[in-house]
Parts: sequence; structure tokens; C-alpha cells
Amino acid sequence: MARDVYVANISFEATEEDLRNLFTVSGTVKSVRLLNDPRTGLFRGTAFVQMANAAEAKDAIITLDGALLINRVISVTEALPKKPRESTVESPPEQNKPRRKSSTESRRKPAGKGPRK
Repeated sequence: MARDVYVANISFEATEEDLRNLFTVSGTVKSVRLLNDPRTGLFRGTAFVQMANAAEAKDAIITLDGALLINRVISVTEALPKKPRESTVESPPEQNKPRRKSSTESRRKPAGKGPRK
């Protein structure tokens, strides 16, 4: 059964192929997934590497934790199970939101309420 390991502190210059080549010293690499920031789309410096079985994953953790990859010392740990996402609370419909005054409305003086002459 395939097992994932979590890799952190990866150089931003590293590619999936770099990780695949490094992890093959511990066994068969099933897949490599580099993690990107969802807002910016930029690489976060972390990845999941899926090894062919638990023994190879354990060997990768022991062998490669603290290894040097493109001038950075990487951290390799066992990947934790994915947590279920919490459902988000829906915002109220637009019609129930208080209406904001436009910039021109907030600058207008009320009619007939100025200083008396």
C-alpha cells in the first residue's frame, strides 16, 4: 500500500523531477505533488511524495530527513491524514445587508438645514 511523506523547507528552485530523483534512493516513487499557495499560485516550499509502500516511506524519512537539496536542508516526516474541511457559513442574501451610502450621498447636505441668514 502506497504511503505519503511530507517534505518541507524545499528550495523554490526545486522541481518535481528533483524530488523524484532524490527519493528514488529509498525505493519506488509513485508520485510527487508540490504544494502551491491557493491565492497566489506560487510554490510554498513543501510537497508530498508518495512511496510504493510503508517500508520505503519509513526508509525515506530516516535516510532523507536533513538531506541537502539545492542548497537547502529539507525536512522529511510522515504525512498526517487529511483533515475534513469545516463547512463555511453562508452569508445572508444581498437584500438583507444594510445599504451603504455612496460617497456623493454622504457628502450632500440635507436640504433646508443650513445656517440661517
